[in-house]
Amino acid sequence: MESTTSTIAQALTRAIAAHRLLPGTKLVEQKLADHFGVSRTLVRQALFQLSQNRLVTLEPARGAFVAAPTVQEAREVFAVRRMLEGELARTFAREATPSRIKALREHMAREKAAAEEGDLAGRNELLGDFHVRMAELLGNEVLAQILRELASRSSLISLMYQRAGAAEHSQEEHAQIVRALAARDEERAAALMVEHLRHVEDSLDFDRPQPASDIAHALAA
Repeated sequence: MESTTSTIAQALTRAIAAHRLLPGTKLVEQKLADHFGVSRTLVRQALFQLSQNRLVTLEPARGAFVAAPTVQEAREVFAVRRMLEGELARTFAREATPSRIKALREHMAREKAAAEEGDLAGRNELLGDFHVRMAELLGNEVLAQILRELASRSSLISLMYQRAGAAEHSQEEHAQIVRALAARDEERAAALMVEHLRHVEDSLDFDRPQPASDIAHALAA
């Protein structure tokens, strides 16, 4: 039962990270149960799990909705990311190995390929996963899990507030970070990571209208 609940939660998280599920989308239990071929009880457990991670809001008498982060929450998420990921970059540079750098470069090649193929959803997911991948390569699963949740929340934030085309600079900035990591330049790697995350936050337009989506289409993608 646990693995099934986790599978549902992971599928919804991936749909959010890939920008296939938009803020404000209603998550109808019966539709989800039909889609996954499970009981509504398991769906309800998965939605509760996502609500604990602030990816879903549960409203009495109305149901579950993909979270729509406030401006204050958006700023707080990026403040936390800068604190965590600046130190992550510094640690990675200190413990960099050829195999770890190779893995990051392979990830960036996938980012580039997705962009060239016009797979914007795939590119957006990979851009977020770059940060998680760094923690995974260091073998710190606790940090990787925290960053997965923050990356998903950041995806919701970018859906609501990011200006068109702003994500295009992220690939270039990832490349700069990896060059600093490969050179084992701890301070430069940390500074570039903080600057990158600040650029992402600066690209947000907090007057942008909130989008909507259809869950069947999002999960079918």
